[in-house]
Amino acid sequence: MQHPSIPQTQSSTLTARQQAIVPISAFAAAGAIDQLKTALEQGLSAGLSVNEIKEVLVQLYAYAGFPRSLNALGALMQVLQSRQQRGIADAPGNLPSRAAPQGDALLAAGTANQTRLSGGPVKGALFDFAPAVDEYLKTHLFGDIFERDNLDWHSRELATLGMLAALEGADSQLQSHMRISLNVGLTSAQLQQVAAVLQERVGAGEAQRARQALERHLATQQKH
Repeated sequence: MQHPSIPQTQSSTLTARQQAIVPISAFAAAGAIDQLKTALEQGLSAGLSVNEIKEVLVQLYAYAGFPRSLNALGALMQVLQSRQQRGIADAPGNLPSRAAPQGDALLAAGTANQTRLSGGPVKGALFDFAPAVDEYLKTHLFGDIFERDNLDWHSRELATLGMLAALEGADSQLQSHMRISLNVGLTSAQLQQVAAVLQERVGAGEAQRARQALERHLATQQKH
């Protein structure tokens, strides 16, 4: 059954709204607040709702830490205040339609989400070595965050790609999320467009990391 957070239909190219998520998440992860404010303005003008952007910036904590997430949310507050003073009324957007499960139910939901996103159960020596991080991934990231259904999984993955492309040394995670993005229905052409958006709006280094991660994943797929 289709997960409610996976869009049922898609275009062969990213929408303006989807494209806007990429620089927002990249600049937020890098802590580039001035550039982030510009990207936030562009995202709101492209049709992102306030709550959709909040979701992206809350999700950021799982990839770049609470300091970056909190600073980015503070920048969003400033942008919204400025726009309100200029007479711009931004759409608030939806809140999650359901409360996150708790306890064992949260772990079960997060495990199911992680399995669906990854295309199979996620195991490995690292998680055996540090089982706490495995539990945190399942409960906090894939449970608490990915269970929030007011931002679809395409958008969450686009945000993750932008964040990871902005972080040096996260190449293996970026490649993994190229695979996950394809698993949830984004196309290789759309992922190439992510790199193009990074090149145009963020920077050459971020774009190169995205392109190389996609190329490595596609090369691995061809071998199989």
